[in-house]
Amino acid sequence: MTISRKEFLTGVGATALTGALGGTTARAEDYPTQDIHLICGFPPGSGADVLVRYYGEKLRPVSGRNVIVENRTGANSNIATEYVARSKPDGYTLYPFAGTTVALTYHLFKNPPVDVGKALQVAATTSNLAFMLMADVNSPYKTVAELTAAMKKKGPAASYATAANPGSVMAALYKNAAGLEAVEVQYRNAIDSLNELQSGKLDYAVHDPIFGLAQQREGRLRMLAVGSSERLGAAPDVPTMKESGVPMDLNLWWGVMLPAATPRPIVDRINGWIKEINASEDTKKFLALSGADPMTRTPDEAQAMFQKAIVEWGEYARIAKLPQM
Repeated sequence: MTISRKEFLTGVGATALTGALGGTTARAEDYPTQDIHLICGFPPGSGADVLVRYYGEKLRPVSGRNVIVENRTGANSNIATEYVARSKPDGYTLYPFAGTTVALTYHLFKNPPVDVGKALQVAATTSNLAFMLMADVNSPYKTVAELTAAMKKKGPAASYATAANPGSVMAALYKNAAGLEAVEVQYRNAIDSLNELQSGKLDYAVHDPIFGLAQQREGRLRMLAVGSSERLGAAPDVPTMKESGVPMDLNLWWGVMLPAATPRPIVDRINGWIKEINASEDTKKFLALSGADPMTRTPDEAQAMFQKAIVEWGEYARIAKLPQM
């Protein structure tokens, strides 16, 4: 039988395409076959680094591979975000980080280097936490209502501390809802504001739960409310801002992000690993010490949360008047 040149080339092309697709499927099915790299946007010893290294240790036995943590710091974690977004989509470069922070940081650049909504996907969620409104333990403020009443009387003489963009956002939402004129004082680290809070130079602060709950355990600060829509299992006695009369639904969640083109079988496998890790009592206890609750979502649910966060946190950045870079 004789075949034409066109038929021959068509057959060769189809064979090559089938082989390529078969190879991709095989690679996905064989995954993982090499070291897995976890990217952290903050330096060793930071809260983010501690969490990333915890999941790295837990990933080793469930994945059966060596797991390496790489700290790629700078530009408010954007160097790490861009690095992951431009990495090969093969499942060997993972980005355990706050999806809400990635969404917010995207809006802080006049010309973002990557469109995170298109360049990244969330394979799994790990945890849910919330920033907290707090005051010195010896202050007269035991509730949000008491603090609000006092701050209204002080007007622009009132002041508060923040040390991270989510804290600035929560504080701005509180000020707007309560009609306060308090002045924000920004610190490089939450711990740097402790002396001013205890001396009364600052009236209150909005910081992360790792810092807040640790200071509460030491008897230094009092937690007045969390910004999330529901109370945290890690801090069940701390009411929400909504319960305290200030409408707010500021949930912050962590997930494991990947380059957007990562094959779905690999995404699903990573999701299964995280689900297994989150189900362990060790992880529940570890997260509780950080003021966080385990949170497990499917890849589709996680990606929908990410897309929603990109829109919401853009509006939050505008409300808090966060400067652009």
